[in-house]
Amino acid sequence: MRLRQDGHPFIEVIQTYYQGCNSQDFALMMSTFTPDIVHYFVDHSAVVGAEALANYWCKVAPKTQANWELDHAVVQESEAVIEWSMRWVPAQTGAVEILRGSEWYVFEGQRISEIRSYHCNYYLNAVENRELHGFDYTGRGYRKS
Repeated sequence: MRLRQDGHPFIEVIQTYYQGCNSQDFALMMSTFTPDIVHYFVDHSAVVGAEALANYWCKVAPKTQANWELDHAVVQESEAVIEWSMRWVPAQTGAVEILRGSEWYVFEGQRISEIRSYHCNYYLNAVENRELHGFDYTGRGYRKS
């Protein structure tokens, strides 16, 4: 089976976003976002707004030497779902590790308007980190209980 890593404009936008994250290139990240983008996480509160998100990655990525790679993608209508791998150095060990996860992207035009990031970081494993922080599951029709 061949992994899909390119061949669709949305995948190219995500690749550009990851390039910006990996190099802490604020302008490159900004070029991929709608102004009101929301990035939901399972291990902390959502980051809202293009400038806030680009600043977030410029600040956080160097602390852990994070480097993301898109491993596989599926695109349908205005959404893309990907699997990613992140090479990083957790403070707890000081050794290079690979963390794997999945993200759901929503696009407006050719820009990312929402990211929902799912992963299980062993070092942040806690009951409250089993779902996206601040995500309106009930309002969007998801099963809540």
